[in-house]
Amino acid sequence: MMRNPSRPSLLGALLLSGLLTACNGGLPGRRGGDPTRVSDAPPSAALQPGNNFIVSAVDKVGPAVVRIDTVRRVVNPLGGLFGGGPSIQQQQGQGSGFITRSDGVILTNAHVVEGASEVGVTLPDGRSFRGKVLGADPITDVAVVKVAAAGLPVAPLGDSAKVRPGEWAIAIGNPLGLDNTVTAGIISAVERTNAVGEGQRVPYLQTDAAVNPGNSGGPLINERGQVIGINTAIRQAPGAGLSFAIPINLGRQIAAQILEKGRASHPYIGVRLQSLTPQLAREVNATNAECKLPETNGVVVVEVMPGSPAARGGLQACDLIERVGKTEVDNPSEVQVAVDQGRVGEPLNVQVQRGEDQLNLELKPAELPRQN
Repeated sequence: MMRNPSRPSLLGALLLSGLLTACNGGLPGRRGGDPTRVSDAPPSAALQPGNNFIVSAVDKVGPAVVRIDTVRRVVNPLGGLFGGGPSIQQQQGQGSGFITRSDGVILTNAHVVEGASEVGVTLPDGRSFRGKVLGADPITDVAVVKVAAAGLPVAPLGDSAKVRPGEWAIAIGNPLGLDNTVTAGIISAVERTNAVGEGQRVPYLQTDAAVNPGNSGGPLINERGQVIGINTAIRQAPGAGLSFAIPINLGRQIAAQILEKGRASHPYIGVRLQSLTPQLAREVNATNAECKLPETNGVVVVEVMPGSPAARGGLQACDLIERVGKTEVDNPSEVQVAVDQGRVGEPLNVQVQRGEDQLNLELKPAELPRQN
């Protein structure tokens, strides 16, 4: 049967009706409403006020975190020649620090105040003071600054010996000129003695909390609002970054020495060390008739300085150091840290393997010579 072309079908009528409805009333299924409304989802229930541990921790420490501005005067070798500028130029720097005593004692990094002729300290509440560097220790990168004030807010100090990987870590400071910046992460590792190169004397705390230039000298705190470290170094890689902090127990120890004597004291035994691997041991044994090393991982004495505490104590080249004091050691940095935990002039037991013999030597560390 042929359909009558002059009579629209029922399906055609329905489609036409739908199109007219869509044109007249907006989107299909919509009945009026505000055309500027972005969402019609029902409002969610209001959040109940509660305790945020990061906010609480920052509230405890934040008022005591300061910005440190420095001015360094440097000699311009081309000063006055051929339009080379003035003979003395000023360089400005910025870092962070935190108040540990209400009378104005501040901990920061040595590299923040190194060579500074002027030091300015600014609190989060806007107060500014002229600071004086009481002392700085480039070995551990700890410095103490003092301002003339009283009744200042103080950052509580924790116990870095109790810090464990996986705990919360919160950094406060002034990175990239942005004051009072808070970042959070976790403790990624502890006792990173090789974090910024071999031969370090600092068992760093490693964290993934974002730390940038300007954070140096600021506090790393735990979830209880206690300072557990002094932010000091970063290692950057594509897509990732690691930061390291001086454990506050070490920072407290160095600061106490600076407050008492104006400088820090470091024991010294006078050796040059090398990390040992089985491959290196095989190569040494094959080429050096005087040195027979066990094919293992460890730390070997490469050189003993003449007249040094190590020489007087009987330590020799090719000795494999196994223990310093009560600490087992596996690399040169661990030896440095263990020696640094001793005291100048007091006996320090060093266990070594020499050939097939195991020896216990008694060394008396001397004061590490100061570098100009």
